[in-house]
Amino acid sequence: MKVIVPPIKSQGIKTKLVPWIKAVVPKSEGKWIEPFLGTGVVAFNSGFESAILNDTNPHIVEFYKKIQSGEITPLRVRQYLEEEGENLRIAGDNGYEHFRLIRDRFNTNFDSLDFLFLSRAGFNGMMRFNKKGEWNIPFCKKPERFSKSYVTKIVNQVAKIQRAIKSNYNFYNKEFSEIIPLAAENDIIYCDPPYYGRYVDYYNGWTEEDEKLLFMQLKETKAKFVLSTWHHNDYRSNEMIEKYWNQFNIITKDHFYHSGGKIENRRSVVEALVCNFKVDKNIDLHNHIVEKRSKQLKLFLEHTSTNHSDSKLVVTE
Repeated sequence: MKVIVPPIKSQGIKTKLVPWIKAVVPKSEGKWIEPFLGTGVVAFNSGFESAILNDTNPHIVEFYKKIQSGEITPLRVRQYLEEEGENLRIAGDNGYEHFRLIRDRFNTNFDSLDFLFLSRAGFNGMMRFNKKGEWNIPFCKKPERFSKSYVTKIVNQVAKIQRAIKSNYNFYNKEFSEIIPLAAENDIIYCDPPYYGRYVDYYNGWTEEDEKLLFMQLKETKAKFVLSTWHHNDYRSNEMIEKYWNQFNIITKDHFYHSGGKIENRRSVVEALVCNFKVDKNIDLHNHIVEKRSKQLKLFLEHTSTNHSDSKLVVTE
């Protein structure tokens, strides 16, 4: 499937996992509910006509609300990025001077376009805020970051998101605990909370108490839910799996994260999808390809056996 990529970037974005997640989600005529919207990549690829989309980060919510209302358009984004990109290119201190200007302006006025700029010019595609709610990621040290082709890429992403956001998508800036109880029986809840036990920044942090509250609410919901989390990596296992999530259905998939301040967070991680409904544990796009090849190979072998009973076939991958 062709994945719609959002213009906002942050660590842990699920772009490459969207087809896997969509393959798990059952068909439903209800609403799509995301208590942890993040970049919005899963929501905007969900295909649902109605949605409740929430995040505790007010800047993400405000940015997408302004796209929905038409206040932020592809044309406006192009004009802004071309102007600020040129200012960045010619700024002193190898561009850092203008980056600091945008950062300080954002931390005062919280302008949505400045938020987009920082998201695309921050170090290693990360998003982090300090306790005062101020942007806290340094410059990527690329003063020519906003080339003509790069600006066009971002503008096209805004245009696609503009088309993906339906009129019945309602955005909220609340705690996740206020959103999950809104789900009805026919709704689908998709949760992508911060990954407990890994170095993942979130707008207002994440504790084991948060994980426990999320577990209790999802345990009680009448809706179907899918939860994204990590299962294990080369260093350790996610203790929350054993403590809470093992009582539900779980499927896993290898995934590589490129961002993160620590090297162990830039290695392969086994992702997990936790569901309160029956799922095919082999539901993996790669596995589907392998299974299809296996069926084709079986038919070929049967045909070969029938017509050439003395022949042997060796197959290597």
